[in-house]
Amino acid sequence: MQSRRATPRIWDTDWLVLRNLASALRQQATAHVRPHAVMVDLGCGEMPYAEMMRSIRIDYRGADIGSDAPLTIDADGQVAMADGTADAVLSVQVLEHVRNLDAYCGEITRLLNDQGVLLLSTHGTWLYHPHPEDHRRWTRTGLIVDLADRGLTVEEVQAIVGPLATTTLIRLTGFAFFLRSIPGLGPFLASAITVVMNLRALLEDAITPKQIREDNACVFLVRARKAA
Repeated sequence: MQSRRATPRIWDTDWLVLRNLASALRQQATAHVRPHAVMVDLGCGEMPYAEMMRSIRIDYRGADIGSDAPLTIDADGQVAMADGTADAVLSVQVLEHVRNLDAYCGEITRLLNDQGVLLLSTHGTWLYHPHPEDHRRWTRTGLIVDLADRGLTVEEVQAIVGPLATTTLIRLTGFAFFLRSIPGLGPFLASAITVVMNLRALLEDAITPKQIREDNACVFLVRARKAA
């Protein structure tokens, strides 16, 4: 699934979340990261957003722990780059897995130059999913405050998928997990029900009032900068 995060398919159980998140990331990066800027993806995994960022002429560089990423995050949580050499830091669905928020956010502020921008997404509501650990879920206010307490000023928060659709997607995840365990027709049935419930969730999200979605999102995407 990670390799399809930027281009999910409608028969993927988290299609709606990943589709909307990828669209919002592209919009934010296009609007707020200049061409040829150095962007460090902190906790990049398989670097699913590398092609997206490079397509808009960003100098994308993935960083992760114990991986084949171009940049390695060491045991102290640091990347082998000088202070202030990043024009942008990308952090997509990583923060909920971070045990030490002070160390992680400290590395973000160390890497960013004074005009640099952080694009960070994390869960407001979702199922427990250790990778290898899973520690937190945020409210909009809590996320803003937690970042501010660690030297990052939030400029914008985007809500990705509201609560009505999220409940459908959570049920879908359970149904699909069960169906895929059935030999023979199980995977086909799982794909079919996934398409139907994804379309239902799309409609549900469209009719969810904006204020409800903004305060009760499945995922929050923030744009932030180093505090003055």
